[in-house]
Amino acid sequence: MAKDKIMYVCDNCGQESAKWVGKCPACGQWNTFKEIKVADTKKKVVATSAAASAGHQLRENKVLRLKDISAKDDPRINMHDDELNRVLGGGLVPGSIVLLGGEPGIGKSTLTLQTMLALTDKRVLYVSGEESAHQLKMRAERLSAVGGSSADTDNFMILCENSLEAIFDHIKEVQPDLLVVDSIQTISTEDVESSAGSIAQVRECASALLRFAKTSGVPVILIGHITKEGTLAGPKILEHIVDTVIQFEGDQHYMYRILRSIKNRFGSTSELGIYEMQESGLRQVSNPSELLLTDNHDGLSGVAISSAIEGVRPFLVETQALVSSAAYGTPQRSATGFDQRRLNMLLAVLEKRVGFKLMQKDVFLNIAGGLRVTDMAMDLSVIAAVLSSNVDTPIDEGWCMAGEVGLSGEVRPVARIEQRISEAEKLGFQHIIIPKYNLAGLNRKKFNIELVPVRKVEEALRALFG
Repeated sequence: MAKDKIMYVCDNCGQESAKWVGKCPACGQWNTFKEIKVADTKKKVVATSAAASAGHQLRENKVLRLKDISAKDDPRINMHDDELNRVLGGGLVPGSIVLLGGEPGIGKSTLTLQTMLALTDKRVLYVSGEESAHQLKMRAERLSAVGGSSADTDNFMILCENSLEAIFDHIKEVQPDLLVVDSIQTISTEDVESSAGSIAQVRECASALLRFAKTSGVPVILIGHITKEGTLAGPKILEHIVDTVIQFEGDQHYMYRILRSIKNRFGSTSELGIYEMQESGLRQVSNPSELLLTDNHDGLSGVAISSAIEGVRPFLVETQALVSSAAYGTPQRSATGFDQRRLNMLLAVLEKRVGFKLMQKDVFLNIAGGLRVTDMAMDLSVIAAVLSSNVDTPIDEGWCMAGEVGLSGEVRPVARIEQRISEAEKLGFQHIIIPKYNLAGLNRKKFNIELVPVRKVEEALRALFG
């Protein structure tokens, strides 16, 4: 009988080694290598036989010429959720495997169950290793009013099971069109002698589900836990195995949830979806600008409105800043939803190029709504909000801005300026500050909003504060 093969995998980055080492050569972390037992080919047989018994045509592997391969995309599965479809890149690709991660209680199971109930034309098998069938039934009845879905559909089946071999046996019987596993950390296989949730179990179970998805064409959605550092639990190789990694973000004390794509082989990773948590489930936010803007900031200093873009979606976001004297001698710099290092750079530009002394001031920056924005066009609104709070002078209502700020104080052009201007005009703004370089080729007659082009930060501040 062949001896089982032993390997060592880094718990932090997924680096493999034939022997144990104290320091990972890839990520530099100490004592992260764990011993795992490599399973034999039995798992491949189990996953492939499950795909064949489910009535799906197995995809044979053979050498193909590049010119003989069709470039047409497979028809995607409409999830009946515009936000989720956008993050996935237009829908769920057949045969793909998607990993959905997030903090406990953030709404991963709620989002998945709510979406699956809306797929009345697909046979869905929902495998739960954490909850009982009675708990899922109660949640389904609570969510049945969302999107007009029904909790009594015949195509939605629930299986409460932790054994991977038993799951594949039920797949042969049910023949699903879509498989959901909640969660991958609770599933275990008999081929690995360790508890569920360990590195070896997560790795082998995910690999078997990947083989099932690729050989049968049935898409698989995995729900995963995250660690206290905010990363997906299990070895890093779990993220390399799957096709798409989606992170469900947000604070449990706020009603907004952000669905962000970290990895996507079939679409862009710059898309995000916004949901609002309600008693009846998660509601799609089709116009996030109205939720991210507050109407009661008139007359308050330190508030500036910026026209930002995430993916293909433009929206207006409120930038809040507070500047006060340093109480303990050493000034503090704090940013929520914005890059801390970029804030320090903008403060240096404001002090060096514009002449405002912020050396002995505490600066606190916050992006309203719990949103985390990476768009460079936020620079101009950050500087305007900081200066507004510093001089305690509010920005007039009806002004918004978009522009990247360089180290020499110039306002650099930004991409897709027409979409930013149209979004500001749609929400009733009368003036928008844009980089002067963006005027080239721009038809100003098609907009009813006043365009204020600027070349330097001083010109923008002069337009706002006189």
